[in-house]
Amino acid sequence: MTLKTLLLGAVATSALAPAAFAERGEDGHVNIIYWQAPSIMTPYLSGGTKDIEAASLVLEPLGRYTETGALVPYLATEIPTVENGGVSEDLTSITWTLKDGLVWSDGSPVTSADVKFTGEYCMHPEGGCAQLAKFTGVESIETPDDLTVVVNFDKPMPNPYGPFMGGQSPILQKAQFEQCLGANASSCTDANFYPVGTGPFVVDEFKPNDVISLSANPNYRDPAKPAFATATLKGGGDAESAARAVLQTGEFDYAWNLQLAPDVLASMSEGGTGTPVSAFGTLVERIEMNLTDPSPDLPEGERSTVAHPHPILSDFNVRKALSMAIDRGLLTEIGYGQAGRPTCNLVPAPALYASPNEECLTQDLEGAKALLEEAGWTDTDGDGVREKDGMELSLLYQTSTNAVRQDFQALIKDWWSQIGVETELRNVDSSVFFGGDPGSPDTFQKFYADVEMYANNFDGTDPQSYLSMYRCGNEPKPSSQWQGENINRFCDPEYDALLDELAKTGELEKRGEIAKKLNEMLTKDTMTIVPLVDRGRVSAHSNTLGGVVLNTWDSELWNAADWYRIDG
Repeated sequence: MTLKTLLLGAVATSALAPAAFAERGEDGHVNIIYWQAPSIMTPYLSGGTKDIEAASLVLEPLGRYTETGALVPYLATEIPTVENGGVSEDLTSITWTLKDGLVWSDGSPVTSADVKFTGEYCMHPEGGCAQLAKFTGVESIETPDDLTVVVNFDKPMPNPYGPFMGGQSPILQKAQFEQCLGANASSCTDANFYPVGTGPFVVDEFKPNDVISLSANPNYRDPAKPAFATATLKGGGDAESAARAVLQTGEFDYAWNLQLAPDVLASMSEGGTGTPVSAFGTLVERIEMNLTDPSPDLPEGERSTVAHPHPILSDFNVRKALSMAIDRGLLTEIGYGQAGRPTCNLVPAPALYASPNEECLTQDLEGAKALLEEAGWTDTDGDGVREKDGMELSLLYQTSTNAVRQDFQALIKDWWSQIGVETELRNVDSSVFFGGDPGSPDTFQKFYADVEMYANNFDGTDPQSYLSMYRCGNEPKPSSQWQGENINRFCDPEYDALLDELAKTGELEKRGEIAKKLNEMLTKDTMTIVPLVDRGRVSAHSNTLGGVVLNTWDSELWNAADWYRIDG
């Protein structure tokens, strides 16, 4: 079976379900809580999930992924395929047709010029687009008329659904953002906080790292939606308080990403006020190894850049030993219970792309010690910390502030101490850590630490764009305003060559084989990324909130237009 055959097959052509209401705004107010507070309202300037999802209430792509991973049109009339003529036979172009009569929330028409501009915005050579991997291989974007957009690729693109598909790649209004190209992008505060969109809501007030007040988009294309006249997205706090606000006190209607110990969540659920919902996708909690030197002794602008390799973690044996020392089964048990699975893979799903690698699932402390000894890291003075060439095996390990992550840090620090590694722990407020502020020293992109831990996933069911993040040159750096997806600063020409091969391979089984090799190069052959837990997404909604469909393949708020109030 080839991907071309798949493209010829059926694709879902209409969005989900009829609403259970008939008049826009008749259900009053809805309260949403994200314990990681949004910092910006455009996914192009932040790779943080909380920013991408908040923005999805306002900004929309041409098409989305449903809770099953199926492709559905949003701003487009249909999903282009080879069968319907939307994807060229040679797989070098995809043609999208906008729905007729679409308008922005300010009442102006949505045209193909907006779509083309969005691509130019992200691909601008002087910019720092967090979603640049979505536009891999794009050679040009044409607009034959106001409703038609043709994306041309520089080679056959077996998976042409990178640009403008899913919550990570929505359409921006050209009129609002045209002065925000390149280096100006991050300075356009009004546009970045108050984007004009086509989604069900508009931003009335944006307080970064705190709260967003929204109201129903008066020009939303369905006159009966959204059911809620106003919405509040409250940020900050922690997962436990967010869960309590829905499951016990009823203060909020929806709580995102309840990263809590399973017994805590079960106890809260007994309150009868709300309902937890969960689903597995591609969300992997992992440790990222910094392959560059984050030392504060380096000049600002050179820390954590490819100009300075990491003095310790450039040693593969150290990276492997750190992985071998970890008991992933115990981490999963205490952190996620049935909502987690130990994994050695960055790409745990779909099955076609999931490597059978299970080597890391068995903790091996003695093997880790032996590996470090063999590599010349020894404890010569008996203080419990290994050293080599006068340098102690000491690491700074950072993550966001969250009870489960701090539990993980404590356990991993203990395991690493048992093999002779000294570990300093740091946790950073999640709104800052995932915020993408180029001026902050504490973002996960800037990576001013030796190792860091977090989780993210990819839109849709094909991992090509996700794996392309680790191409040489995609690393965050001063010239990109510290935007970029290659967090580890990894670079391997063989990896890039395999990416190129994946990009021109249409046969599904072959694509699966290549993706598995790429995954293993990152997680097994180089130990650049140390996966820990394949996390099922767990969120919760009040028993009076209807229409919620948990989606791990797109934004959780992807169908907020369909939410409605159930009379209790």
